Amino acid sequence: MAALATISLFIGVAELDPFILFASRVPRTVALVLAGSAFAITGLIMQLLVRNRFVEPGTTGATDAASLALLAVLLAVPGLPIAGKAVLAAVGALIGVVGFLLLARRIPARSSVLVPIVGILYAGVIGAVTTFIAYRGDMLQELLSWGIGDFSSIMRGRYEILYFAAAAALIAWIAADRFTVAGLGDDTARGLGLETRAVMGLGVTIIAVVTGILMVVTGVLPFLGLIAPNIVSRLIGDNMRRAVPLVALLGAAIVLLCDIIGRVVRFPYELPISVVMGVLGGIIFLWLLLSTARPVDDAASARRKRKKKPATTAVTP
Repeated sequence: MAALATISLFIGVAELDPFILFASRVPRTVALVLAGSAFAITGLIMQLLVRNRFVEPGTTGATDAASLALLAVLLAVPGLPIAGKAVLAAVGALIGVVGFLLLARRIPARSSVLVPIVGILYAGVIGAVTTFIAYRGDMLQELLSWGIGDFSSIMRGRYEILYFAAAAALIAWIAADRFTVAGLGDDTARGLGLETRAVMGLGVTIIAVVTGILMVVTGVLPFLGLIAPNIVSRLIGDNMRRAVPLVALLGAAIVLLCDIIGRVVRFPYELPISVVMGVLGGIIFLWLLLSTARPVDDAASARRKRKKKPATTAVTP
């Protein structure tokens, strides 16, 4: 991450003087690190709350609900300061996450593949409603500019609200042991003396705050909350206290890498970071789904073969 941050400071700059360095380059790099770390941790929290590896705020309706709330703000009070927009976007994300959690509890079969598919459908419905309202209000272009993840406009004085997202992620690390216990299931967590509703409320609030702030400041970072937690969990397991620092570092490194790729692919032009992350994250997401579904299918076929095999009786001498 340190190497990528250093490259990010100096790449794509024709002339780097102290003013440009401290007014644009350093704020952009700091924003990349803060956004990547915080959003990756929200993915880890979401996966523990739902007990599913294939969910994150972008695939459970949180970002789409925040986008809908932001559209309502742009239609009603377009001159609202960025802090006020972030608060209302966080409220929208909170409603979206709660709606998904209620929907996930009603799924009869808690399949590891069915839950994220339902989340994507749920997010698609919210996104369709948002697009329709934006079309009717002639706000599609402005909504698109807010929704696409892009750090090219980050300047000194416009990114500092991301420190609140980082503080929310720090709270998640402080309460990491409670999230780990909550990930064992409601009955087990209650048996260990944990108040699951309080932990669930804390996790949902952290997800909503980070999602709302990122939606207003940087835009959507697709699949980031899915990639980083899954890679770390395959390396060290499900202990959240150990995983949070690594997830934060890996999330920041992924965002820095995607931003650098977006700046060098069509230099001197710049691709939005959401385009690069969408391609990378989509490929990894499909690979995770297929690699998880294949062992299940193999086990089912093995059970069918055992049922078809005729029974034999043992003969003892």
